[in-house]
Amino acid sequence: MMATTNDGRTGLGCCAITHTETVEDYLKTIFALATRGDAATTSMVAGELGVAAPTVSAMLKRLQAHDLVRRSSDHHIRLTEHGERHALAVVRRHRLVEVFLAEVLGVPWDEVHAEAEILEHAISDRLEARIDALLGHPTRDPHGDPIPPASGPHVEDWASPLATAPAGSRFRVERVGDRDGRVLRHLAELGIRPGAVLVVGEWAPFGGPLWIDIDGRRHPLGSGLVQVLHGRTV
Repeated sequence: MMATTNDGRTGLGCCAITHTETVEDYLKTIFALATRGDAATTSMVAGELGVAAPTVSAMLKRLQAHDLVRRSSDHHIRLTEHGERHALAVVRRHRLVEVFLAEVLGVPWDEVHAEAEILEHAISDRLEARIDALLGHPTRDPHGDPIPPASGPHVEDWASPLATAPAGSRFRVERVGDRDGRVLRHLAELGIRPGAVLVVGEWAPFGGPLWIDIDGRRHPLGSGLVQVLHGRTV
């Protein structure tokens, strides 16, 4: 059974887990691992959240008891339909907050993720709807991540990484991994954001960087950078 809290947020029901923020963090983490193509295991969730594996195991048992996750025969953790619905609600709030912070408050794109991690737990459904309307119902956050709709299907599309683009091709950046602020600051200095078009050069020999051209300027991008840039050849 669903329930509505005093702040207008939709809760998990009459027998809900009490630590709502913790539950939301777990659901969002499992969703992120699954949509990135990583195996959502106890150790992976523990690493993402920075907690001990036994702590994760205990929480997963509680989530499973509330029909939010299930374990498969290969020990991978998957969201149930119920769990995915709540995960998408958290992801939607997080990404809307990122757009609000960037476009309304002028917060740099390398800082919005950390701020949204805090604010996503404090926004009611009513405030979320007002933010969405104020922003003109955006479909992407500052890093190019798709914003789930308030209702209806959602596709968490990860296009190909720059590392797979052939030499000589033109590559339009659609999405940038937001987990490392230092990486985002460096990319911003190079002018690389969603929408930027890069001309792909050659890999330097012996494990060297990939050379790219953007706006007539040539830059080397290391192996870590080319993995966080996702897009398509044009």
